Amino acid sequence: MIEPVDFLKKMFSVAVDRALPQTHLANFLPSPPNGKTVVIGAGKASAAMALALQEHWPQSADLSGLVVTRYGHVPGLSLNQSSRIEIMQASHPVPDEMSVLAAQRILKMLEGLSDQDLVIALISGGGSSLLTLPCEGLTLEEKQKINQSLLNCGASIDQINCVRKHLSKVKGGRLAQAASPARVVTICISDVPGDDPQTIASGPSLADTSTCAQALAIIDQFQIEIPPSVKERLQSGQLETPKNMPLGASSDVRMMASASDSLRAAAQWAKSQGVEPYVLGDDFEGESRAVALFHASLAKGVIKGLGGFKTPCVLLSGGETTVTLSGTPKVKGQGGRSSEFCLSLAQALDGCADVWGLSADTDGIDGVSESAGAIVTPTTLIRASALGLDIKDHLARHNSFDFFERLGDLVTTGPTFTNVNDFRALLIL
Repeated sequence: MIEPVDFLKKMFSVAVDRALPQTHLANFLPSPPNGKTVVIGAGKASAAMALALQEHWPQSADLSGLVVTRYGHVPGLSLNQSSRIEIMQASHPVPDEMSVLAAQRILKMLEGLSDQDLVIALISGGGSSLLTLPCEGLTLEEKQKINQSLLNCGASIDQINCVRKHLSKVKGGRLAQAASPARVVTICISDVPGDDPQTIASGPSLADTSTCAQALAIIDQFQIEIPPSVKERLQSGQLETPKNMPLGASSDVRMMASASDSLRAAAQWAKSQGVEPYVLGDDFEGESRAVALFHASLAKGVIKGLGGFKTPCVLLSGGETTVTLSGTPKVKGQGGRSSEFCLSLAQALDGCADVWGLSADTDGIDGVSESAGAIVTPTTLIRASALGLDIKDHLARHNSFDFFERLGDLVTTGPTFTNVNDFRALLIL
């Protein structure tokens, strides 16, 4: 007999395991070159990727480098585990001084390389904040404000990273440009809908196809404040990203893990447990609340026998939703897009007897909270009412963490050392 909550948590674990560098990175490594190998990287998974690379790289082959990850996202909690590749830690989702220092040091490491050398770029979600070097005329404080405004306005990750690329000295292919004429191999863990390598961590090691004009349009659309001098440089095209690279410099991209890989693994596990999986898509975007309403509506349709779904079944989806902070509530809430999805899902399902749901971030951190996400059960609203929790009020204040913490329905994993974005599952019995 299926125990719904345990089933959902195990499925999430299977999805995360599929994206772990320690078990999969070795299959994507290039051969050592005749010259030096320099490893660079940024993202929530970059430390785990660096440790996995070092473990499988020949001891006799030259290897050095530097990667930067989020504070607390180093496996084993020890910086001394990596003697050949240095690991730095910096701030996410808003950059700090360590983000700048890491970018400066990586740029220095790429100086003077030859065509006999190899650069391996380990890129994963979160790298845009962790690897930051503002363009001329922009201070770190101004970049932090711009970054926070982009995160709060409801822009998609493609739009956010388009702007980031054009206000940076390292993003949008500028690291690959700095490494020339060395060969560059990029190994990615995708956290973006569509898995476009140019978007993951703002594509520091890849030629970029976005333009200053597109960045300006996004800035205008969301009314993002930037210094007039920087806006003028965007308008003149002075901040354009590299479009052409030497042959091979940025064309070797190896996708180690993505949302589709993790959803496929979760689906296979569900099938082995006698539950029919239906993958709705790996690239959902939009407001968390709107995506939750869609999932709730579909689940209700399944219960009514619509659409030809077999039960028991599980509806799976991935991608990256957004939460647009609305108004200025007196008491600001705590949470993230996954737990906000669950709040809206619980409200929309309204105690539906046969549906359980889970939404969690595969990096183990849901926005500004201490959890990965949350679980919705048929008794969520009844138990919330008994505790005096008003779901409408919590939604209005984006206070999803408090709601599910008091119910005991948070999904808490700590950092997972990978990141393939949102994982959602609705179990229908």
